[in-house]
Amino acid sequence: MASTSYLEGIRQGIWEEMERDPSVFCLGEDIGIYGGAFKVTDGFIERFGPERVVDTPIAESAIVGAAFGASLTGLRPVAEFQFMDFIGCAFNQITNMLAKAHYRWGAPAPVVIRGPSGGGVHGGPFHSQNPEMYFVHTPGLKVVCPGTAYDAKGLIKSAIRDNNPVIFFEHKFLYRRIKEDLPAEDYTVPIGKARVARQGRDLSIITYAAMLHVALEAAEILAKEGIELEVVDLRTLLPLDREAIATTVRHTNKVIILHEDTRTGGIAGEVAALINEEAFDDLDGPIVRITSRDTPVPFSPPLEDYFLPKVADVIREARRLKSY
Repeated sequence: MASTSYLEGIRQGIWEEMERDPSVFCLGEDIGIYGGAFKVTDGFIERFGPERVVDTPIAESAIVGAAFGASLTGLRPVAEFQFMDFIGCAFNQITNMLAKAHYRWGAPAPVVIRGPSGGGVHGGPFHSQNPEMYFVHTPGLKVVCPGTAYDAKGLIKSAIRDNNPVIFFEHKFLYRRIKEDLPAEDYTVPIGKARVARQGRDLSIITYAAMLHVALEAAEILAKEGIELEVVDLRTLLPLDREAIATTVRHTNKVIILHEDTRTGGIAGEVAALINEEAFDDLDGPIVRITSRDTPVPFSPPLEDYFLPKVADVIREARRLKSY
Protein backbone atom coordinates (compact mmCIF):
# COMPACT_ATOMS: atom_id res chain seq x y z
CA MET A 1 0.00 0.00 0.00
CA ALA A 2 1.29 3.48 -0.87
CA SER A 3 -0.29 6.93 -0.48
CA THR A 4 -1.40 7.96 -3.95
CA SER A 5 -2.93 11.18 -5.23
CA TYR A 6 -6.12 11.37 -7.28
CA LEU A 7 -4.06 12.37 -10.33
CA GLU A 8 -1.52 9.60 -9.80
CA GLY A 9 -4.35 7.07 -9.45
CA ILE A 10 -5.62 8.01 -12.91
CA ARG A 11 -2.09 7.92 -14.29
CA GLN A 12 -1.45 4.49 -12.83
CA GLY A 13 -4.76 3.17 -14.12
CA ILE A 14 -4.07 4.22 -17.71
CA TRP A 15 -0.46 2.99 -17.52
CA GLU A 16 -1.52 -0.41 -16.21
CA GLU A 17 -4.15 -0.81 -18.92
CA MET A 18 -1.61 0.09 -21.60
CA GLU A 19 0.75 -2.52 -20.17
CA ARG A 20 -2.04 -5.10 -20.03
CA ASP A 21 -3.58 -4.49 -23.44
CA PRO A 22 -1.54 -3.40 -26.50
CA SER A 23 -4.71 -2.13 -28.21
CA VAL A 24 -4.95 0.73 -25.67
CA PHE A 25 -3.37 3.99 -26.79
CA CYS A 26 -3.58 7.67 -25.81
CA LEU A 27 -4.12 10.74 -27.93
CA GLY A 28 -4.56 14.40 -27.14
CA GLU A 29 -2.99 17.82 -26.99
CA ASP A 30 0.57 17.90 -25.56
CA ILE A 31 0.24 14.48 -23.96
CA GLY A 32 3.50 13.14 -25.37
CA ILE A 33 6.77 15.00 -24.83
CA TYR A 34 5.15 17.54 -22.50
CA GLY A 35 3.30 14.84 -20.54
CA GLY A 36 -0.10 16.52 -20.54
CA ALA A 37 -1.27 19.86 -19.18
CA PHE A 38 -1.54 18.40 -15.68
CA LYS A 39 1.16 15.72 -16.22
CA VAL A 40 -1.20 12.72 -16.19
CA THR A 41 0.71 11.18 -19.11
CA ASP A 42 4.17 12.23 -17.97
CA GLY A 43 6.67 9.54 -18.99
CA PHE A 44 4.21 7.65 -21.20
CA ILE A 45 5.91 8.43 -24.49
CA GLU A 46 9.25 7.15 -23.19
CA ARG A 47 7.66 3.85 -22.17
CA PHE A 48 5.12 3.26 -24.94
CA GLY A 49 6.45 5.31 -27.85
CA PRO A 50 4.86 7.90 -30.17
CA GLU A 51 2.60 5.36 -31.89
CA ARG A 52 0.72 4.76 -28.63
CA VAL A 53 1.05 8.26 -27.16
CA VAL A 54 -0.08 10.55 -29.95
CA ASP A 55 0.16 14.33 -29.83
CA THR A 56 -2.71 15.93 -31.73
CA PRO A 57 -3.60 19.39 -33.03
CA ILE A 58 -5.75 21.63 -30.83
CA ALA A 59 -8.97 20.28 -32.31
CA GLU A 60 -11.27 18.33 -30.03
CA SER A 61 -13.56 17.33 -32.89
CA ALA A 62 -10.60 15.80 -34.72
CA ILE A 63 -9.42 14.02 -31.56
CA VAL A 64 -12.80 12.35 -31.06
CA GLY A 65 -13.22 11.60 -34.76
CA ALA A 66 -9.82 9.90 -34.85
CA ALA A 67 -10.55 8.02 -31.63
CA PHE A 68 -13.90 6.80 -32.96
CA GLY A 69 -12.34 5.59 -36.18
CA ALA A 70 -9.59 3.83 -34.27
CA SER A 71 -12.11 2.11 -32.03
CA LEU A 72 -13.88 0.67 -35.07
CA THR A 73 -10.64 -1.07 -36.08
CA GLY A 74 -10.29 -2.82 -32.71
CA LEU A 75 -8.18 -0.29 -30.84
CA ARG A 76 -9.10 1.21 -27.46
CA PRO A 77 -8.27 4.93 -27.54
CA VAL A 78 -8.03 7.12 -24.44
CA ALA A 79 -8.50 10.71 -25.59
CA GLU A 80 -7.44 13.58 -23.32
CA PHE A 81 -8.92 17.05 -23.45
CA GLN A 82 -6.74 19.65 -21.75
CA PHE A 83 -9.90 21.07 -20.18
CA MET A 84 -13.34 19.52 -20.36
CA ASP A 85 -14.77 23.01 -20.90
CA PHE A 86 -13.93 22.55 -24.60
CA ILE A 87 -15.75 19.24 -24.98
CA GLY A 88 -18.49 21.17 -26.75
CA CYS A 89 -16.16 21.44 -29.76
CA ALA A 90 -16.64 17.69 -30.21
CA PHE A 91 -20.33 17.60 -29.34
CA ASN A 92 -21.49 16.23 -32.69
CA GLN A 93 -18.83 13.53 -32.79
CA ILE A 94 -19.72 12.42 -29.26
CA THR A 95 -23.51 12.58 -29.33
CA ASN A 96 -24.20 11.67 -32.96
CA MET A 97 -21.34 9.31 -33.76
CA LEU A 98 -19.94 7.66 -30.64
CA ALA A 99 -23.18 7.44 -28.69
CA LYS A 100 -25.19 5.92 -31.54
CA ALA A 101 -22.70 3.46 -33.04
CA HIS A 102 -23.94 0.41 -31.16
CA TYR A 103 -27.61 1.33 -31.46
CA ARG A 104 -27.42 1.88 -35.22
CA TRP A 105 -25.38 -1.12 -36.31
CA GLY A 106 -24.10 -3.04 -33.31
CA ALA A 107 -20.56 -1.67 -33.39
CA PRO A 108 -18.71 -1.37 -30.10
CA ALA A 109 -17.05 2.03 -29.59
CA PRO A 110 -14.56 1.55 -26.75
CA VAL A 111 -13.48 5.19 -26.51
CA VAL A 112 -12.61 6.99 -23.27
CA ILE A 113 -12.75 10.78 -23.33
CA ARG A 114 -11.08 12.13 -20.20
CA GLY A 115 -9.92 15.45 -18.83
CA PRO A 116 -10.10 18.00 -16.00
CA SER A 117 -13.32 19.74 -15.02
CA GLY A 118 -14.62 21.76 -12.10
CA GLY A 119 -13.85 24.94 -10.20
CA GLY A 120 -12.21 26.02 -7.00
CA VAL A 121 -8.89 26.81 -8.70
CA HIS A 122 -9.69 30.33 -9.97
CA GLY A 123 -9.56 29.21 -13.58
CA GLY A 124 -12.32 31.52 -14.77
CA PRO A 125 -15.40 30.81 -16.88
CA PHE A 126 -13.58 28.87 -19.65
CA HIS A 127 -11.54 26.52 -17.44
CA SER A 128 -13.79 25.71 -14.47
CA GLN A 129 -17.04 24.27 -15.78
CA ASN A 130 -18.87 21.05 -15.01
CA PRO A 131 -20.37 20.10 -18.40
CA GLU A 132 -21.38 16.56 -17.49
CA MET A 133 -25.13 17.00 -17.87
CA TYR A 134 -24.94 17.72 -21.60
CA PHE A 135 -23.87 14.09 -21.96
CA VAL A 136 -25.92 12.50 -19.20
CA HIS A 137 -28.87 13.39 -21.45
CA THR A 138 -27.42 11.29 -24.30
CA PRO A 139 -28.32 7.58 -24.46
CA GLY A 140 -25.39 5.40 -25.46
CA LEU A 141 -22.79 7.15 -23.35
CA LYS A 142 -21.46 6.45 -19.89
CA VAL A 143 -20.53 9.41 -17.69
CA VAL A 144 -18.14 8.95 -14.76
CA CYS A 145 -17.20 11.51 -12.08
CA PRO A 146 -14.91 10.00 -9.40
CA GLY A 147 -14.33 11.74 -6.08
CA THR A 148 -11.49 9.69 -4.56
CA ALA A 149 -8.09 8.40 -5.67
CA TYR A 150 -9.26 4.79 -5.25
CA ASP A 151 -12.30 5.33 -7.42
CA ALA A 152 -10.40 7.43 -9.97
CA LYS A 153 -7.98 4.57 -10.61
CA GLY A 154 -10.56 1.78 -10.49
CA LEU A 155 -13.03 3.62 -12.69
CA ILE A 156 -10.53 4.68 -15.36
CA LYS A 157 -9.52 1.04 -15.68
CA SER A 158 -13.17 -0.02 -16.00
CA ALA A 159 -13.76 2.75 -18.53
CA ILE A 160 -10.88 1.58 -20.72
CA ARG A 161 -12.13 -2.02 -20.63
CA ASP A 162 -15.72 -1.01 -21.44
CA ASN A 163 -16.96 -1.47 -25.00
CA ASN A 164 -19.13 1.64 -24.72
CA PRO A 165 -17.94 5.25 -25.02
CA VAL A 166 -17.16 6.65 -21.57
CA ILE A 167 -16.74 10.32 -20.68
CA PHE A 168 -14.48 10.53 -17.66
CA PHE A 169 -14.58 13.82 -15.72
CA GLU A 170 -11.58 14.40 -13.46
CA HIS A 171 -12.06 17.18 -10.94
CA LYS A 172 -8.92 19.28 -11.15
CA PHE A 173 -9.32 20.62 -7.59
CA LEU A 174 -8.79 17.04 -6.38
CA TYR A 175 -5.80 16.19 -8.57
CA ARG A 176 -3.08 16.73 -5.96
CA ARG A 177 -5.14 17.49 -2.85
CA ILE A 178 -6.71 14.07 -2.32
CA LYS A 179 -4.50 11.10 -1.42
CA GLU A 180 -5.10 7.63 -0.04
CA ASP A 181 -3.49 4.23 0.15
CA LEU A 182 -4.23 2.15 -2.94
CA PRO A 183 -3.89 -1.62 -3.26
CA ALA A 184 -0.79 -2.88 -5.04
CA GLU A 185 -2.79 -5.54 -6.85
CA ASP A 186 -4.95 -4.93 -9.90
CA TYR A 187 -8.51 -3.78 -9.18
CA THR A 188 -11.43 -2.08 -10.90
CA VAL A 189 -14.49 -0.16 -9.70
CA PRO A 190 -17.75 -0.97 -11.50
CA ILE A 191 -19.34 1.76 -13.59
CA GLY A 192 -22.91 2.53 -12.55
CA LYS A 193 -22.57 1.71 -8.84
CA ALA A 194 -22.76 4.34 -6.11
CA ARG A 195 -21.20 3.82 -2.68
CA VAL A 196 -22.04 4.90 0.84
CA ALA A 197 -19.07 7.05 1.82
CA ARG A 198 -20.37 7.58 5.35
CA GLN A 199 -23.10 5.82 7.29
CA GLY A 200 -25.74 7.99 8.98
CA ARG A 201 -29.26 7.90 10.35
CA ASP A 202 -30.73 11.42 10.30
CA LEU A 203 -30.58 12.48 6.68
CA SER A 204 -28.82 11.62 3.42
CA ILE A 205 -26.58 13.71 1.19
CA ILE A 206 -26.33 12.47 -2.39
CA THR A 207 -23.32 13.93 -4.19
CA TYR A 208 -20.29 13.25 -6.38
CA ALA A 209 -16.79 14.48 -7.36
CA ALA A 210 -15.34 17.37 -5.30
CA MET A 211 -18.59 17.96 -3.43
CA LEU A 212 -18.13 14.55 -1.81
CA HIS A 213 -15.45 16.10 0.37
CA VAL A 214 -17.61 19.11 1.19
CA ALA A 215 -20.33 16.71 2.35
CA LEU A 216 -17.91 14.62 4.43
CA GLU A 217 -16.46 17.70 6.11
CA ALA A 218 -19.92 18.98 6.97
CA ALA A 219 -20.86 15.53 8.29
CA GLU A 220 -17.89 15.58 10.69
CA ILE A 221 -18.94 18.96 12.07
CA LEU A 222 -22.61 18.03 12.39
CA ALA A 223 -21.78 14.77 14.14
CA LYS A 224 -20.56 16.85 17.09
CA GLU A 225 -24.11 18.22 17.32
CA GLY A 226 -25.61 14.75 17.22
CA ILE A 227 -26.74 15.00 13.61
CA GLU A 228 -25.55 11.97 11.65
CA LEU A 229 -25.41 12.40 7.87
CA GLU A 230 -25.32 9.52 5.45
CA VAL A 231 -23.17 10.48 2.46
CA VAL A 232 -23.75 8.68 -0.84
CA ASP A 233 -21.17 9.15 -3.59
CA LEU A 234 -22.82 8.57 -6.96
CA ARG A 235 -19.46 8.09 -8.76
CA THR A 236 -21.30 7.52 -12.05
CA LEU A 237 -24.03 9.79 -13.43
CA LEU A 238 -24.88 7.63 -16.44
CA PRO A 239 -25.99 4.98 -15.73
CA LEU A 240 -27.35 6.29 -12.44
CA ASP A 241 -27.57 3.92 -9.46
CA ARG A 242 -31.31 4.22 -8.86
CA GLU A 243 -31.32 1.48 -6.23
CA ALA A 244 -28.68 3.17 -4.08
CA ILE A 245 -30.58 6.45 -4.21
CA ALA A 246 -33.87 4.87 -3.17
CA THR A 247 -32.16 2.81 -0.46
CA THR A 248 -30.59 5.78 1.29
CA VAL A 249 -33.88 7.72 1.22
CA ARG A 250 -35.70 4.77 2.77
CA HIS A 251 -33.00 4.61 5.42
CA THR A 252 -32.92 8.25 6.59
CA ASN A 253 -36.21 9.64 5.17
CA LYS A 254 -34.67 13.04 4.44
CA VAL A 255 -32.33 13.98 1.60
CA ILE A 256 -30.07 16.74 0.33
CA ILE A 257 -28.72 16.58 -3.21
CA LEU A 258 -25.40 18.40 -3.52
CA HIS A 259 -23.47 19.11 -6.70
CA GLU A 260 -21.06 21.69 -8.10
CA ASP A 261 -22.79 21.94 -11.45
CA THR A 262 -25.22 24.84 -11.86
CA ARG A 263 -28.75 24.26 -10.60
CA THR A 264 -31.00 24.36 -13.66
CA GLY A 265 -30.76 21.06 -15.52
CA GLY A 266 -28.31 19.60 -12.99
CA ILE A 267 -28.41 15.97 -11.87
CA ALA A 268 -30.24 17.04 -8.69
CA GLY A 269 -33.43 17.48 -10.69
CA GLU A 270 -33.18 13.95 -12.08
CA VAL A 271 -32.38 12.46 -8.68
CA ALA A 272 -35.30 14.33 -7.11
CA ALA A 273 -37.66 12.99 -9.78
CA LEU A 274 -36.35 9.47 -9.21
CA ILE A 275 -36.97 9.78 -5.46
CA ASN A 276 -40.47 11.06 -6.17
CA GLU A 277 -41.15 7.99 -8.34
CA GLU A 278 -39.57 5.31 -6.18
CA ALA A 279 -39.39 6.50 -2.57
CA PHE A 280 -41.93 9.32 -2.13
CA ASP A 281 -43.76 7.63 0.74
CA ASP A 282 -40.48 7.32 2.65
CA LEU A 283 -39.84 11.07 2.72
CA ASP A 284 -40.33 12.97 5.98
CA GLY A 285 -39.35 16.33 4.55
CA PRO A 286 -38.80 18.23 1.29
CA ILE A 287 -35.97 17.29 -1.05
CA VAL A 288 -33.28 19.96 -0.75
CA ARG A 289 -30.90 20.98 -3.54
CA ILE A 290 -27.54 22.64 -2.89
CA THR A 291 -25.79 23.62 -6.11
CA SER A 292 -23.74 26.32 -7.75
CA ARG A 293 -25.55 29.40 -8.96
CA ASP A 294 -26.95 29.77 -12.46
CA THR A 295 -24.13 31.95 -13.74
CA PRO A 296 -20.83 31.37 -15.53
CA VAL A 297 -18.02 30.43 -13.15
CA PRO A 298 -16.46 33.70 -11.92
CA PHE A 299 -12.73 34.33 -12.26
CA SER A 300 -12.55 36.52 -9.15
CA PRO A 301 -11.66 34.32 -6.14
CA PRO A 302 -14.25 35.93 -3.80
CA LEU A 303 -16.96 35.64 -6.46
CA GLU A 304 -16.03 32.04 -7.22
CA ASP A 305 -16.23 31.23 -3.52
CA TYR A 306 -19.70 32.81 -3.45
CA PHE A 307 -20.68 30.84 -6.58
CA LEU A 308 -19.65 27.38 -5.31
CA PRO A 309 -21.48 25.31 -2.66
CA LYS A 310 -19.67 25.34 0.67
CA VAL A 311 -19.54 23.37 3.90
CA ALA A 312 -21.50 26.14 5.60
CA ASP A 313 -24.32 25.71 3.08
CA VAL A 314 -24.57 22.00 3.84
CA ILE A 315 -24.52 22.59 7.59
CA ARG A 316 -27.25 25.24 7.37
CA GLU A 317 -29.55 23.14 5.18
CA ALA A 318 -28.93 19.96 7.16
CA ARG A 319 -29.89 21.67 10.44
CA ARG A 320 -33.02 23.06 8.81
CA LEU A 321 -34.03 19.73 7.31
CA LYS A 322 -33.29 17.82 10.53
CA SER A 323 -35.70 20.03 12.44
CA TYR A 324 -38.41 19.92 9.78
